[in-house]
Amino acid sequence: MEEPVGVRPSVVIVGAGFGGLRLARGLSRAPVDVIIIDRHNYHTFVPLLYQVATAGLEPEAIAQPIRHILRGVPNVRFRLSTVTGVDLTRRVVTTDSGEIRYDYLVLAAGSTTSYFGLDSVVQVTSALRDLDDAEGVRDQILGAFEAASAEEDPDRRRQLLTLIVVGGGPTGVELAGALAELRRHVLPHDYPDLDLSCAHIILLEATDRILPGMPPGLQAKALAKLSELGVEICLRAPVADADANGVTLSNGEMIPAGAVIWVAGMRAPPLAEAVLTARDSGGRLIVSRTLHLPGHPEVYVIGDMAHVGDPETPPHPMLAPVAIQQGALVAENILRSLAGKPPKRFVYKDWGTMVTIGRNAAVAHVFGLRLSGFIAWLIWLTVHLVWLIGFRNRTLVLVNWAWNYLTYDRAVRLIRRTASRQRISNRNGEAT
Repeated sequence: MEEPVGVRPSVVIVGAGFGGLRLARGLSRAPVDVIIIDRHNYHTFVPLLYQVATAGLEPEAIAQPIRHILRGVPNVRFRLSTVTGVDLTRRVVTTDSGEIRYDYLVLAAGSTTSYFGLDSVVQVTSALRDLDDAEGVRDQILGAFEAASAEEDPDRRRQLLTLIVVGGGPTGVELAGALAELRRHVLPHDYPDLDLSCAHIILLEATDRILPGMPPGLQAKALAKLSELGVEICLRAPVADADANGVTLSNGEMIPAGAVIWVAGMRAPPLAEAVLTARDSGGRLIVSRTLHLPGHPEVYVIGDMAHVGDPETPPHPMLAPVAIQQGALVAENILRSLAGKPPKRFVYKDWGTMVTIGRNAAVAHVFGLRLSGFIAWLIWLTVHLVWLIGFRNRTLVLVNWAWNYLTYDRAVRLIRRTASRQRISNRNGEAT
């Protein structure tokens, strides 16, 4: 078992996302020893994953090594491990590389994709939760066009050129808009022999509206912009099944597709099930208003894993600002605990929501203002550049955005995975 260095209290943080890193920095001058554990050695800027998936950014542009982020913070150490369990009685975190004891534990492991019990969907659709997912989506999309370019059967070609995005939340809307611009500005030059009028981008949403957290007026503007870009939007269209040929809706309609990207929902990660405490229907751990587990004031839960308050209280949105604010509060509450002071309650300050839909177009509901069009797009660009960690990453993203904007091009149209190339070859009937 790994013991903390020295005699100072040990704080173990599970997850190096927005909340975990904010917490670690908040304890940088505290009289504690901090261990932050993550299964990746890098922090991913999740809001821009869709741009990696649509060939707009390189993966390394939105990732930063955790050890580099924490450089110069002497009381924080990093461990590259996967956490498999938590023993609340022994105050021990179990990982694939051994056990780590804690005095304070903060669970900030983020979320995973929710498939709403549709096992078939898991096998044949692509999610978008990490860099591997994003590169896989990019491979699948470009692979479908490669296969279509060699396909002689017009029906099969039409299927390959149909891309389905499931989920009308911010990620689904941004992804659909980026795919529409990829189809309009880039792919016609790469595939001059393909009739891209047969290429369809379909956005499926189970409810009667997209962007449910936004005001109706902004929802309508986003809907109009997507339609202008040529995205086919199907509301009240829940998916009931999926296979290698496409998806089947709850009304029995089958939609053939060359690629299906599932961004319809999120839930707490499997780690939450290993913690023996109450959970909500989405797997989130029920925590007090001060963000600690009931009966365990030394254990905090933040970000996408936490449901603050009683189960009947609506949970906070799974957004970076929530995790950041909770990470800051837990850092303060740990310091207050060491000083013998009572913890503070969490009060979420809603900074607003913004979604980009395409070139010069976005919708934003910030500080009570409802903005759309070019000004909202500029605000979206600025905020995301500011949030990115590291000058190098900001420079890479800014250069890529400038190149894409000025040339109407995407520089990262790579199919890198052997499995993706294997599927393309099999579709074309070639030897592999």
